Amino acid sequence: MCLLPEKFAIDASEKFARRYPHHHQHGIRRPDFTRRNFFQLAGAGIMGSFLAGKAQADGSTSAGVVTKNTAKNVIYICLQGAISVVDTFDFQPVDGITPAAFNPTTINGISWPAGLLPKLGNSLGDLALVRSMSAWALVHSLAQTWQQIGRNPAAALGDIAPNIGSVIAIEKDKDRTPSQVFPTFVALNTPTGPGPGYFPATYAPFRVAEASKTTSTGVPNTTNKNGQATFNTMYSRLHQLDDPLRKNSPYGTPLQDYDAFYSAAQGMMYNPAVQSAFGFTAADSQRYGSSAFGNACLVAKQILAANQGTRYVEITFGSWDMHSDIYGQTNANGNNMFTMGPQLDSAVAALIADLKSSGALNETLVVMAGEFGRTAAISAAGGRDHYLNQTVVFAGAGVKGGKVIGATKADPSENNITTTDFGWNGSVNTGPRFVRPEDVEATIYSAMGIDWTTVRPDDPFHRGFEYVPFANQGQYGPINELWT
Repeated sequence: MCLLPEKFAIDASEKFARRYPHHHQHGIRRPDFTRRNFFQLAGAGIMGSFLAGKAQADGSTSAGVVTKNTAKNVIYICLQGAISVVDTFDFQPVDGITPAAFNPTTINGISWPAGLLPKLGNSLGDLALVRSMSAWALVHSLAQTWQQIGRNPAAALGDIAPNIGSVIAIEKDKDRTPSQVFPTFVALNTPTGPGPGYFPATYAPFRVAEASKTTSTGVPNTTNKNGQATFNTMYSRLHQLDDPLRKNSPYGTPLQDYDAFYSAAQGMMYNPAVQSAFGFTAADSQRYGSSAFGNACLVAKQILAANQGTRYVEITFGSWDMHSDIYGQTNANGNNMFTMGPQLDSAVAALIADLKSSGALNETLVVMAGEFGRTAAISAAGGRDHYLNQTVVFAGAGVKGGKVIGATKADPSENNITTTDFGWNGSVNTGPRFVRPEDVEATIYSAMGIDWTTVRPDDPFHRGFEYVPFANQGQYGPINELWT
């Protein structure tokens, strides 16, 4: 146990940030990376920004840590808008506030809203809940990006920092085989957000827009209306005309990347594996809740099962930004816990069940979190406002299910949620403290067998790009208690 006073002020990571400031400012939106935008526009023939061009980082350094190396794949679910954890993953019912329909229930010692999330309640044996997570910022755009790049977007290298999925893509590129045609990083229902940063565009997310709510035949534009023979002829002529300029181009990497993009996209054209992995039937969709989010979870499972090179799948589901009418008393059909909760419940429970049934859960780390938490009290508008304390959910890849790390106490009278037990001992030299986004990033890398203390020398500013800031000094590290 890692107990602390109920009214403590700051933890070890906060003290470190104050002593050695690493730009934990609030309110600054990370600008889009111009190069990334260019390549997204370049991919008109196929949805995404998956281009080639390999990056080498000779001279990388690290502290040489031992990783867990239990995961082959990652599915990261971003609960955009910040889900209310006191209504869900850190359920703390309050008489007169919590709807009776939530049906407060204790399942294997865990307080749970069985009426709102019954299927996930039945899956708690496979889930680990980290309730001592604290965000650094309370601004949606800032905290969402922080969550995806594992560092402050406003910090020195924030503008060039790659998505966690892009780091995994570049690290696992050596494991790809010539027959694997899917991009290593796939983003579902995530039309915008951090991409490859300063990495080559090969490691950008392949973005697939929101799927149909009933059926799907796969990725659009992977056939040509003139037929495959005509397409092959057109593609051949393209190379005849453009190869002298695009291959080993005297104009530099942009035109070379164009050529690589066409090659990557051509590999997915008329490919039955693409349609099989990205398509689904109405019956399959129904098992996942017949929602766009459910379809994304279904497709994520199928993409990994196809074994076509994808290792990191990011799914966005939101908005959970419920400052008003959180229980749908004014608008029963709006964004509220009763309309969105069942979608989350059906989709994630089905995903966990299918991964477990196939044996893929043993090698797939599932992570689910919002960008921050919400207040203990209900506002005058009938909602909950922004709050730093939150819960992050883990499953798979050897993570011990049925486990709760950390504890909180909600006090609606003071609109406060106090962490009473951190539940873990922090990283190397920090002692018991909050879990931070950087620690979640380190946990993902460790599970994937990636040294989270790596420092690459190839960033354009020549400062040395740390996979996890300050990790090589022991400030941040994986939540190893998930596996014990």
